[in-house]
Amino acid sequence: MTKISGAAAAITGAANGIGRALALELAARGCDLALTDRDEAGLKALATEIKSTHSRKVSVHRTDVAEPAQIEAFAQAATQIHPALNIVINNAGVALYGQFHEISQQQIEWLMAINFWGVVHGTRAFMPHLERQFEAHIVNLSSIFGIIAPPGNSAYTAAKFAVRGFSESLRHELEMNNSPVRMSVVHPGGIATQIARNAVVGAYMTDNMRRAESIDRFEKFAKTPPAAAALRIIQGIEKNEKRILIGNDARMMDIVQRLMPVRYWSFIARKLAKAPESERSPAK
Repeated sequence: MTKISGAAAAITGAANGIGRALALELAARGCDLALTDRDEAGLKALATEIKSTHSRKVSVHRTDVAEPAQIEAFAQAATQIHPALNIVINNAGVALYGQFHEISQQQIEWLMAINFWGVVHGTRAFMPHLERQFEAHIVNLSSIFGIIAPPGNSAYTAAKFAVRGFSESLRHELEMNNSPVRMSVVHPGGIATQIARNAVVGAYMTDNMRRAESIDRFEKFAKTPPAAAALRIIQGIEKNEKRILIGNDARMMDIVQRLMPVRYWSFIARKLAKAPESERSPAK
């Protein structure tokens, strides 16, 4: 069990969405913060907001998690500023919209560099420091799309399945080696963030209307606020939960996948087709 009060946490993708909500909630619970994102202005605004209401040490670091050298530099700077840093949350992620034939190889590699390799490099960069702590915790953000694989998301699901597999295997190694580091993998359902609206369009995709309709359906469906997602993740850290599902939609889809491991998408697609318009989109 990792206590939040008195801890120090590093969060990637902290300027918006779940990352921002995590920073605010952790600070409110007495945790110091090392925040990183490509959006330096957003980071500075967040740090100012936190410092105006909480007496916590907050450092900001502009980092592109697709660049291993930048992640390593972030880890070194964060642990120097926060010697007791013992929580790492690999949250940064992007989305890519389009079927496999509509997205380029370069776009797939771009997404994997952030959504998967960013998690791996972030974990590796902080691990030696975390191993020296009395108690420590790594949280890796996957998705419900790391459990189910809907059409139109081949690159995104590949990355999120990879995060899940990497995290679960590493957790087994940490337990086997009696490490002080704990590991949680998070599977959010529909969270009310800008991830769908900010998704990159497939290089060979010409049907912009289909993308617009998909964004609209997702935003009607994504009802869980980022603050609620952050609270659920923090509860999972405190309880050392190995898998953290967020939202009733994620829990439902997890159950369906377990019961119908091969045919789950046919079942979900039929349910979505029969659902009211406001519910016709799977979570991301």
